Amino acid sequence: MSKTIMTADDSGSIRQMVSFTLKQAGYLVVEAVDGSDALLKLKSTPIHMLISDLNMPNMDGLELIKQVRAMPEYKFIPIIMLTTESQADMKQKGKAAGATGWIVKPFKPDQLLAVIKKVLR
Repeated sequence: MSKTIMTADDSGSIRQMVSFTLKQAGYLVVEAVDGSDALLKLKSTPIHMLISDLNMPNMDGLELIKQVRAMPEYKFIPIIMLTTESQADMKQKGKAAGATGWIVKPFKPDQLLAVIKKVLR
Protein backbone atom coordinates (compact mmCIF):
# COMPACT_ATOMS: atom_id res chain seq x y z
CA MET A 1 0.00 0.00 0.00
CA SER A 2 1.30 3.44 -0.90
CA LYS A 3 1.95 5.96 1.86
CA THR A 4 -0.08 9.18 1.81
CA ILE A 5 1.73 12.49 2.24
CA MET A 6 0.02 15.85 2.72
CA THR A 7 1.65 18.99 1.39
CA ALA A 8 0.47 22.33 2.82
CA ASP A 9 1.68 25.42 0.99
CA ASP A 10 -0.04 28.61 -0.18
CA SER A 11 2.07 28.61 -3.36
CA GLY A 12 0.36 26.65 -6.12
CA SER A 13 3.62 26.13 -7.99
CA ILE A 14 5.37 24.69 -4.92
CA ARG A 15 2.42 22.37 -4.21
CA GLN A 16 2.50 21.26 -7.84
CA MET A 17 6.25 20.60 -7.76
CA VAL A 18 6.11 18.70 -4.45
CA SER A 19 3.09 16.67 -5.61
CA PHE A 20 4.76 15.80 -8.91
CA THR A 21 7.96 14.71 -7.13
CA LEU A 22 6.05 12.57 -4.61
CA LYS A 23 3.71 10.98 -7.16
CA GLN A 24 6.68 10.08 -9.40
CA ALA A 25 8.15 8.26 -6.38
CA GLY A 26 4.92 6.32 -5.83
CA TYR A 27 3.35 8.27 -2.96
CA LEU A 28 -0.29 9.35 -2.74
CA VAL A 29 -0.60 13.11 -2.24
CA VAL A 30 -3.16 15.34 -0.52
CA GLU A 31 -2.74 19.07 -1.19
CA ALA A 32 -3.75 21.84 1.22
CA VAL A 33 -3.58 25.60 0.52
CA ASP A 34 -2.82 26.58 4.15
CA GLY A 35 -2.88 25.27 7.72
CA SER A 36 -6.65 25.59 8.12
CA ASP A 37 -7.26 23.67 4.89
CA ALA A 38 -4.78 21.00 6.02
CA LEU A 39 -6.57 20.48 9.35
CA LEU A 40 -9.93 20.18 7.60
CA LYS A 41 -8.57 17.58 5.17
CA LEU A 42 -6.89 15.63 7.99
CA LYS A 43 -10.29 14.95 9.52
CA SER A 44 -11.37 12.95 6.47
CA THR A 45 -8.08 11.72 4.96
CA PRO A 46 -5.57 9.73 6.98
CA ILE A 47 -1.94 10.57 6.14
CA HIS A 48 1.47 9.11 6.97
CA MET A 49 3.47 12.33 6.72
CA LEU A 50 3.07 16.12 6.45
CA ILE A 51 5.21 18.56 4.47
CA SER A 52 4.33 22.14 5.38
CA ASP A 53 5.40 25.64 4.49
CA LEU A 54 6.02 28.01 7.39
CA ASN A 55 4.55 31.29 6.12
CA MET A 56 0.93 30.78 5.03
CA PRO A 57 -2.27 32.84 5.41
CA ASN A 58 -5.04 31.82 7.86
CA MET A 59 -2.80 29.43 9.81
CA ASP A 60 0.99 29.25 9.57
CA GLY A 61 3.09 26.11 9.61
CA LEU A 62 4.06 26.33 13.29
CA GLU A 63 0.43 26.52 14.41
CA LEU A 64 -0.46 23.69 12.02
CA ILE A 65 2.27 21.48 13.51
CA LYS A 66 1.10 22.20 17.07
CA GLN A 67 -2.50 21.32 16.18
CA VAL A 68 -1.51 18.17 14.27
CA ARG A 69 0.71 17.01 17.16
CA ALA A 70 -2.27 17.48 19.51
CA MET A 71 -4.25 14.88 17.51
CA PRO A 72 -3.58 11.41 18.98
CA GLU A 73 -3.43 9.69 15.58
CA TYR A 74 -0.79 12.13 14.28
CA LYS A 75 1.29 12.60 17.42
CA PHE A 76 4.26 10.71 15.95
CA ILE A 77 4.04 11.15 12.15
CA PRO A 78 7.00 12.80 10.41
CA ILE A 79 6.45 16.51 9.73
CA ILE A 80 8.88 18.34 7.45
CA MET A 81 8.98 22.11 7.13
CA LEU A 82 9.61 23.18 3.51
CA THR A 83 10.21 26.91 3.67
CA THR A 84 12.36 29.85 2.56
CA GLU A 85 13.23 30.48 6.23
CA SER A 86 16.72 29.32 7.15
CA GLN A 87 17.46 31.16 10.42
CA ALA A 88 18.49 29.00 13.37
CA ASP A 89 15.84 30.56 15.65
CA MET A 90 13.05 29.68 13.19
CA LYS A 91 14.35 26.12 12.94
CA GLN A 92 14.35 25.96 16.75
CA LYS A 93 10.73 27.18 16.84
CA GLY A 94 9.84 24.50 14.29
CA LYS A 95 11.54 21.81 16.34
CA ALA A 96 9.84 23.05 19.52
CA ALA A 97 6.45 22.89 17.74
CA GLY A 98 7.15 19.29 16.71
CA ALA A 99 8.78 19.41 13.26
CA THR A 100 10.83 16.34 12.38
CA GLY A 101 12.98 18.09 9.78
CA TRP A 102 13.57 21.30 7.83
CA ILE A 103 14.23 21.81 4.11
CA VAL A 104 14.98 25.26 2.72
CA LYS A 105 13.41 26.31 -0.61
CA PRO A 106 14.27 26.09 -3.40
CA PHE A 107 14.63 22.34 -2.96
CA LYS A 108 15.97 19.60 -5.19
CA PRO A 109 13.51 16.74 -5.77
CA ASP A 110 16.22 14.18 -4.89
CA GLN A 111 16.89 15.98 -1.61
CA LEU A 112 13.19 15.96 -0.71
CA LEU A 113 12.85 12.24 -1.50
CA ALA A 114 16.00 11.40 0.48
CA VAL A 115 14.60 13.13 3.56
CA ILE A 116 11.23 11.40 3.13
CA LYS A 117 12.86 7.97 2.81
CA LYS A 118 14.87 8.69 5.95
CA VAL A 119 11.92 9.69 8.18
CA LEU A 120 8.98 7.76 6.71
CA ARG A 121 9.03 4.12 7.78
